[in-house]
Amino acid sequence: QDWEHRQEEDTLLIERILLLLRNVLHVPPDPSEEQGVDGDASVHDRVLWALHISGMDDLLKFLASSQMEQQWALHVLEIISLMFRDQNPEELAVLGQGQAAMEHREDMRELETLRQRELAEKRTRALQRPTRHSRFGGSYVLQGLKAIGDRDVVFHKGLHNLKSYSHDLGKEPRRVPRRRQAA
Repeated sequence: QDWEHRQEEDTLLIERILLLLRNVLHVPPDPSEEQGVDGDASVHDRVLWALHISGMDDLLKFLASSQMEQQWALHVLEIISLMFRDQNPEELAVLGQGQAAMEHREDMRELETLRQRELAEKRTRALQRPTRHSRFGGSYVLQGLKAIGDRDVVFHKGLHNLKSYSHDLGKEPRRVPRRRQAA
């Protein structure tokens, strides 16, 4: 709901949910209780994954970026800092770049092969084309359009110029003296 339509109970409920989330993330890790296999996700990581699956991380991003929800900014900031509590910043920065660099190299390789294939096709088309251009566009008879007498019109330009054809094509327009021109 928009903040204008919220009741006092709704505001309290939102604050209680954010405080509960902060308190759950604030629980310190206990290595003696978390005796899992090496590489296994910790309890904190599993809680973060459950938050991601439920869509709560998207709601937190919305609350952090919305101008209308600035009253929750400190709660959201504290929750986000607790989410990254056990993380090493260097590892987080490198984590996303490894896949991005590999994908970038793969995309570049694909683009290069496509470019080479396109150049090869262009070369074969150039070899198949005759080298000398014929300026003769052809002559066409326009049936159903009468010229002088009872003959059909003979059109000497390309077919792409056919739409702009008129009988006055190429004729100099008759000049009207200035004093006889309409006002």
